[in-house]
Amino acid sequence: MLQVSSVPRFCQPAGLMSPVFLLVLVLLSACSEQQPPPPKLPELPVVEVIQRDQALEIEMVGQTHGSSDVPIRARVDGFLESMDFIEGRNVERGDLLYTIDDTPFQTAISEAQGGLAEAETALAKAKADLQRIRPLAGINAVSQMDLDAAVAQHEAAKGALQAAQAQVKQATILLSYCRILSPISGRVGISQAEVGEYVGGAANGPLNFVSQVDPIRVRFSIDEKSYLKIARKRIDRASGEDGQDHKSPKGALKMALILADGSVHDHKGQVVTSNAALDPTTGTFTLEADFPNPDRLVLAGQYARVRTNIDVRMGALLVPQRSIIELQGNFSVFVVDAQGKIEQRKVVPGPKINRLQIIASGLKAGERVVLEGVQKVKNGMTIKPLASAFDEVPSSPSSPTTEA
Repeated sequence: MLQVSSVPRFCQPAGLMSPVFLLVLVLLSACSEQQPPPPKLPELPVVEVIQRDQALEIEMVGQTHGSSDVPIRARVDGFLESMDFIEGRNVERGDLLYTIDDTPFQTAISEAQGGLAEAETALAKAKADLQRIRPLAGINAVSQMDLDAAVAQHEAAKGALQAAQAQVKQATILLSYCRILSPISGRVGISQAEVGEYVGGAANGPLNFVSQVDPIRVRFSIDEKSYLKIARKRIDRASGEDGQDHKSPKGALKMALILADGSVHDHKGQVVTSNAALDPTTGTFTLEADFPNPDRLVLAGQYARVRTNIDVRMGALLVPQRSIIELQGNFSVFVVDAQGKIEQRKVVPGPKINRLQIIASGLKAGERVVLEGVQKVKNGMTIKPLASAFDEVPSSPSSPTTEA
């Protein structure tokens, strides 16, 4: 081989050079091949364990009501003559809402006034008879029986006059009911009766509602566990044990109102009333909280959520919920060290805070956990960690929530 390969290329016979040349090329090609590169480490996003003082909140579902919801009813029977408001608009206390045909009631007043005039005339006659008979009885010109009859007639006339006056007053009151006024300031709804309808009577329902929506009231129910948390917090605030200076009424808890679109109402509220006891059939306790509503954005009948702070966990450790693995009631996370090596570690989860979850034990501040792709990794493998940003608040404009 060495002799053949050292012979100049142009001196070698054509028949011998071809296979040798091919063999040389194969050897040179084999020697020139490089070693394959090491396998590329998988790249996975990781986040650092968050440590901070975390407020713990509870959230309840409720329904809005007016702080006063007053049904508008016809107190007398008759045909609806006019509707003197714009549906869905604000009205003031004393504003005219409806009028009912008052012809029968005007007639009743005239009749009552006629009865009153008769009673006044009868009283005047009885009084005159008594004044005439009394001195005659003093000189025995008339019998004592005649005097007693005159006195009785005078007293009866006085009673008849009082009854007639009451009839006039009653007829006047009934006439006033033909003008239905708003009992409170608020927003009037859609009328349940049209002009020309016969209204009134026990069988007929309300004509309308006037709802006072500033403040707006939210009624919600909580379970016994949540009630105890709120009750203890109110006791602490009332006694000043939470170390805060409270300008609100004694023991009042500030609450946030979350509307159906996830937005938070601009004004905080507080509990104003509650039931006297838990409902034994449902095991829940009903409370009502008032929220200022100067723009009248919130209407009665809406579903909303009420949120309040019940505790603060100092130095809490939090990780994204999606980094936690659950298997048959056991929870774990993949912890990544400085060299990118993964360790699957058991943890004890606490309350949820939006997209985060408090870890009661199993992690330390400053450690990193795998954020996504936890189904692709195993204990002991090595990855290339990529520091990732994490939005702990959902995309809706809602503020943080806590699930105990």
